[in-house]
Amino acid sequence: MKLGYGLLFILFSVWFFPSVSGAVSTEQESDIERMALYKKTEAVTGISWTFFAAIDQYERQIHEGKPENRVTAFRPDPLFWEGIKAEPGFFPNGWGDNGDGNNEIDQTNDEDILWSLGSYLQSYGTTEDDIRIALWNYYKRDLTVQTIMNTEKVFDKFQTVMLRDRDFPLPIEANFSYNNTWGDARGFGGRRMHEGTDIFANYGVPVKSTTYGVVEMKGWNKFGGWRVGIRDIYNIYHYYAHLSGFSEDIKVGDVVQPGDVVGSVGSSGYGPPGTSGKFPPHLHYGMYQDNGNREWSFDPYPYLKRWENEAENK
Repeated sequence: MKLGYGLLFILFSVWFFPSVSGAVSTEQESDIERMALYKKTEAVTGISWTFFAAIDQYERQIHEGKPENRVTAFRPDPLFWEGIKAEPGFFPNGWGDNGDGNNEIDQTNDEDILWSLGSYLQSYGTTEDDIRIALWNYYKRDLTVQTIMNTEKVFDKFQTVMLRDRDFPLPIEANFSYNNTWGDARGFGGRRMHEGTDIFANYGVPVKSTTYGVVEMKGWNKFGGWRVGIRDIYNIYHYYAHLSGFSEDIKVGDVVQPGDVVGSVGSSGYGPPGTSGKFPPHLHYGMYQDNGNREWSFDPYPYLKRWENEAENK
C-alpha cells in the first residue's frame, strides 16, 4: 500500500508541480511521503487524512525541524505515549501502539506515531466536534485548536498539502510604493511600535490574500479601521488594515488562496467605527508568528519584496 500511494503521489506531483528540469524537488518528495502516510492512516482509522495533516503541519511550525529519520513532525508528549502509571489523567494507559505491523512500538516510527494519534482521536469520536475536544485535551490551548481546525479546512478544500504559492497583496500593475517601516514609532493610542509595512496606493485598489488560509477576523479596530485577519497553514496571522471596504462575499471562516480579493485600500482607523482620512490611503500589512505558546510580530518587508518580484516575473 505504501509503495502504491507513493507512486500515485509522485505522478500527481510531476503533473501539477513540475520543476524547470521536470524532476521532483526534495520538498515535493517530502510532501508526497507525508501524503502517503496520512492517506494510509485515514484508511485504517476512518478519520480524514486532512486532520492528521493539519496536526502534523502545526507541529512542523512549533519545533525546529522534523525529528531525524522521520517524515512527519508530530512529537507525542511522553504522557500521551506512555501514560500516567501512578495517578489518573487524560492518558492513564498511554496511546503508544504499533502501526506498521512489526509488533514493535516505536516512538520514532512515523506509522506507529500516526496510528497512535488516530487511536487517540477515535477514542473521542470521528466528528469535527469530537476531534476539536480531543485536540483541546491534548494541547490545552484555544488558539492551537483553532489553528489546526483552520488548516484542516484548507487541506480539505484543496486536497493536498502542496500549497506553497504566494502573491503580493496589491495588483502588481497598480501604482504603489512602500519602504521598511516595521519597528517605527507610532503615537496614536500611546507610544508603540509599528508592527507592519505600509504600502501606499490609491483608494479602492484591490487588496489580495498573500497566502492559503482561513479568514479569522473581519470588522473594525480603532487602530486599524476596517481590517481582515487571515491565519495561514504556517501558524502565521496576516493582518490587512485601513481598508476602505471588504470584498462582498468575504466572511469569517472562509478559506482563501493567494490572489483572492478580501478588500480595498483606504484610510480608515484611528478612531471609532467610520473614522477615515486621518492619513494618506495605504494598506497596513502585518505578520504574526505563533509558536504554540505565544504570538509575536515580525518584519514582513523581506517577504513583500520577494512576493513582488515573483509577481513581476509571472
